[in-house]
Amino acid sequence: MPNKVKLAFEPETIVVPLDRLIPTKSLSKTLVKQEKYQMVVTSVKEVGIIEPVMVFPQKEKGRHHATDYAPNATAYIILDGHLRVLALKELGKTSAPCLIATDDEAYTYNHHVNRLSPIQEHFMMLKALEGGVSEDRLARTLKVDIKKIREKRDLLKGICPEAVELLKAKRITANALRFFKQVKPMRQIEMAELMIASANYTEPYARALYLASPKDQLLAEDKEKTTKGVSPADIARMEKEMETLERDFKMVEDSYGRNVLNLVVARNYMARLLDNARVVRFLSQHQPDILSEFQKIIETATLEG
Repeated sequence: MPNKVKLAFEPETIVVPLDRLIPTKSLSKTLVKQEKYQMVVTSVKEVGIIEPVMVFPQKEKGRHHATDYAPNATAYIILDGHLRVLALKELGKTSAPCLIATDDEAYTYNHHVNRLSPIQEHFMMLKALEGGVSEDRLARTLKVDIKKIREKRDLLKGICPEAVELLKAKRITANALRFFKQVKPMRQIEMAELMIASANYTEPYARALYLASPKDQLLAEDKEKTTKGVSPADIARMEKEMETLERDFKMVEDSYGRNVLNLVVARNYMARLLDNARVVRFLSQHQPDILSEFQKIIETATLEG
């Protein structure tokens, strides 16, 4: 039976008094004058805390896991959210919504934080708007023109849910997503898969994928694809080359699972061989280089290693 996935934090938020939150780093006295901190203060004042503070209950004798003493701990160590806590104090608040981490990783936590992708930012903005926050208020909070707020709000209009699901955690820009809106849903999915396969989420690559799309996959099939500096002949050649590339990609994708299975079987077989002392002794005496390579293979934690 496979091991259960361990959650990094408890699923429910708790409200913790600010005087029970213990910082893990000191903040510079000049920080309060910086624009980044002022934006946090304005955001908390106008919208409230959208992302809870990440904490870990202060350890007590005889207790070893977060669930042993949360949410009744006498104090909580701040793992992430020092600026939010400072902003709450400045605004005269007395408590903060917190998520309890299941492990004390204060010294490395920020290295594991994935910053919001544009699509995730879009969903967070929709959540704020649905919660009653006006577009004007969001614009003031983020110190941007209201036009930017509306662009972020409409970021995914015209893009199918399957393509959004593939790209939701990727750093794809609004300009790149603009080209998805000019092709049909099936082509959007294909473009998303190709971007993921190449780890390229840039606007030029999205434009190239759009230009290489056959006419029957465009939303406006009777509209000529045009772009500055690219002739119709170049576009036709790109279509042909992309068709070949996508066919090769599908072939690789189809064979990937089979190849992985074969590699796993081969690695496990090598591990069984090297469990035999006579085999190890023979290889060490006659083929030490091969023995070394076999050992490297079976010690590899993943196939990517």
